[in-house]
Amino acid sequence: MPEGDTVWRTARRLHQALAGEVVTLSDLRFPSVATTDLRGATTTEVVSRGKHLLHRFDTGLTLHSHLRMEGQWRVEHPDRAADWLRRPTLRAAVGTQRWVALGLRLGMLDVVATADEDQVVGHLGPDVLGPDWDVSRAVANLASAGQPVGAALLDQRNLAGVGSVWASEALFLEGLSPWTPTTLLEPTQQLVALVERVHRLLELGSLRHDESRYVHGRSGRPCRRCGTTVRVAVIGDPPRERTMFYCPKCQGGLAPTDAGGPQRPLGSTPGRGGTYRQ
Repeated sequence: MPEGDTVWRTARRLHQALAGEVVTLSDLRFPSVATTDLRGATTTEVVSRGKHLLHRFDTGLTLHSHLRMEGQWRVEHPDRAADWLRRPTLRAAVGTQRWVALGLRLGMLDVVATADEDQVVGHLGPDVLGPDWDVSRAVANLASAGQPVGAALLDQRNLAGVGSVWASEALFLEGLSPWTPTTLLEPTQQLVALVERVHRLLELGSLRHDESRYVHGRSGRPCRRCGTTVRVAVIGDPPRERTMFYCPKCQGGLAPTDAGGPQRPLGSTPGRGGTYRQ
């Protein structure tokens, strides 16, 4: 799932292409908004809120979208947009004379009054990359979450924008097990350091795209710090469980959901007799 830094970059790209321009193409392919016509409206701004995108118009409406696991927004010149408009994966198109924004495989699409945006994003905690970022509030939310710290970081009600990549990376860099209850962490030291680490990682991620990671996506490979094999295990309760990557030596032992069996590097194929591809 795209994380807050990816969504922030997407909002910036859409804003640069569409802000101040009149909509000449409007094609929304979610049943709940299919009859909405945005033509004639002018884009005032496109902003991110955690993992959500808010496309605001001078008509007082906001087009709200969420990428979920596989969604994306592309920006194409009108001359090159025709092929994309025929694709079955297209869920939205908002175009001007200069550019067309194409929403592919979107997980969520709504049109709400800009004054009522809280209906779709009001449940979110402080946005790690937003103007409402508040370290104290994020720490207080985590401290009272009553969850394993990894699950608490992924809960967008505590702080918005963190996904499994930056949660795994931040916890590794702070030497914390993702399965440690937040109630056992010192708020003024450990949680503050963790929250500030998350903020730095997403802020750097919003400026550049770097595929090098300490633990995320590296299960079955040696830890860059100690050489122990990095592992992956499930965290959180159904149906919102997620995978978390960690180093058992650097982060306090095996996860309670990790039986400790061999784990191959992601993408590798087991030998004869194997029954899975990780």
